[in-house]
Amino acid sequence: MFTGIIENTGTIKEIISNGTNKIFWITSPLSNELKIDQSLSHSGVCLTVEEISNGTHRVTAIEETLVKTNLGQLQQGSIVNLERCMPLNGRLDGHIVQGHVDAVAECTNVVQKEGSWEYSFTFPTTFSTLVIEKGSISLNGISLTLFNVGSNSFSVAIIPYTYEHTNIKTLKTGSKVNVEFDILGKYVQRMLQQQTAI
Repeated sequence: MFTGIIENTGTIKEIISNGTNKIFWITSPLSNELKIDQSLSHSGVCLTVEEISNGTHRVTAIEETLVKTNLGQLQQGSIVNLERCMPLNGRLDGHIVQGHVDAVAECTNVVQKEGSWEYSFTFPTTFSTLVIEKGSISLNGISLTLFNVGSNSFSVAIIPYTYEHTNIKTLKTGSKVNVEFDILGKYVQRMLQQQTAI
């Protein structure tokens, strides 16, 4: 489980195709602190650390992950957000994030404000009931608060610290981001669906 508070960013050093899978070698300040078989969030996608060498670590994304996230679009030099799992005695500074991406959203507008940035996105309407005004969402693994919520759109405000310390500064109109909707909303939705079916 993660919190959506990004610890650091990593840079894709090498991508190797292996059948329908892709192997990523990522260099980052965290890589040497990791352990083999550790779960690590890569722009909101939970992947297992398979190998560590000289300040880099290796992970594999299978076809299912590549189809449902933006990892398949990454190239050598791409920046990814990194977060280790929350320790049991840690603080939940963001919100509960599982690292299980629900959908990919598209950036439709970026507005630079005086001291902040406003990003707008569209997403598949099948998830519209999981998006609420002032609710939480994970974008590329970043815990953010929603506003200007529509049936298939929303906006988020980015403070300077988040802008400088995550890959959100690389987004532009047309960029795709990994979205994980709030797990609490998913449970409520499921309960309501079950009640309707009875």
